[in-house]
Amino acid sequence: MHLQAQTRSLKPAEVTKGWVVINAEGLVLGRLATIVANRLRGKHKPQFTPHVDCGDHVIIVNAEKVRVTGNKAEQSVFYWHTGFAGGIKERTFRARIEGKHPERVIEKAVERMITRGPLGRVQMKNLHVYAGSEHPHAGNQPVALDVGALNRKNKVV
Repeated sequence: MHLQAQTRSLKPAEVTKGWVVINAEGLVLGRLATIVANRLRGKHKPQFTPHVDCGDHVIIVNAEKVRVTGNKAEQSVFYWHTGFAGGIKERTFRARIEGKHPERVIEKAVERMITRGPLGRVQMKNLHVYAGSEHPHAGNQPVALDVGALNRKNKVV
């Protein structure tokens, strides 16, 4: 008789969540967002289960110092509509990062890489982005993750 190995499916009660802190200073936005999205989903863990929130909590500090390559700072334009007639608005990446809420640039980049639906909304609550270098999660003993050292392209010099 041939025994076959079974795929282990993780249950929500068996999940152990870690805390990771990332310094976004000088990092490329898109590359940072993909690494953060994979951490939030839990795809870096061997016991990854697609329908369970098994990802870690991710803290990003210095969000205002994130970079983009090439001329995207001026040429990349974000559009939105107010809902009124003729209410199309636009803002460049530079205007958003130098504006009132620079952390929203990273939040939106990661949100668009997470699966849409109830599970994605739960996973996005595990993302904590701060414009400055301070964060209130020191009590959780987050482990520092050096994203710039993972690949030379992750950091803009």
